[in-house]
Amino acid sequence: MLTEEQIAAYHHEGFVTPDYRVPESVLADIRAAHDRLVQRHPEFSDYCSALLAYDTWFLTVARMPEILEMVGQVLGSDIALWNSSFFAKPARVGTRTPWHQDGEYWPIAPLATCTVWIAVDASTTENGCLRVIPGSHKSQRLARHNKSDAPGIALNLELDESEFDESSAQDIVLEPGQISLHDVFLFHGSEPNVSDNSRRGMTLRYMPTTSVYRHGESTKFDRAGLLVMSERTLYLMRGTDKSAENDFRMRH
Repeated sequence: MLTEEQIAAYHHEGFVTPDYRVPESVLADIRAAHDRLVQRHPEFSDYCSALLAYDTWFLTVARMPEILEMVGQVLGSDIALWNSSFFAKPARVGTRTPWHQDGEYWPIAPLATCTVWIAVDASTTENGCLRVIPGSHKSQRLARHNKSDAPGIALNLELDESEFDESSAQDIVLEPGQISLHDVFLFHGSEPNVSDNSRRGMTLRYMPTTSVYRHGESTKFDRAGLLVMSERTLYLMRGTDKSAENDFRMRH
């Protein structure tokens, strides 16, 4: 699925856009499932941080063999899915996602995750596509973040401006069905949607089972109304639990 050059790019740049595309029939199913979710939970019209807690249909996408094969190429053959989110960004409404590292929020040790980002609609500069700082993952450390409760942002922790140079940012522009994969330490964010088009994106969060998802550990992700990390269900997707410490019980 990923070529040797693409695997090397993932490890060198911290992200990659594969040649693979999610079939249009699957995209139609994702859109219908998201419409169903928003109808039941209007509060998720812009952002849902824990899809699987409200509709396990989204596991259908997470189990796609092509996606698991690519994730396995960068994480190894023993993989667990610990979360899926939906960043909807409706036209003229979508919020800004501040510059951050995913790992700043997550109770995983040792810290490791590959995020699969699926463009359900076209993701463009105008409607707030994902932006990354290539190579910012290389130190494999968490940089300094500051807490922010400002309105209009999706997350409450933001990278300190002294940690990176935004002029080196690269937009990940995707057509519907295209995906990107990125590392847990990569600096990334996105701008508000100022266009007349929605920018729906779905994420899948996979970790190697050599890591442990620590349900009992407190985290800094404390936005009001969001499902706390201790209530996320962990799903074994391929192989075995190499750590022998992960808890796969249903939690929500």
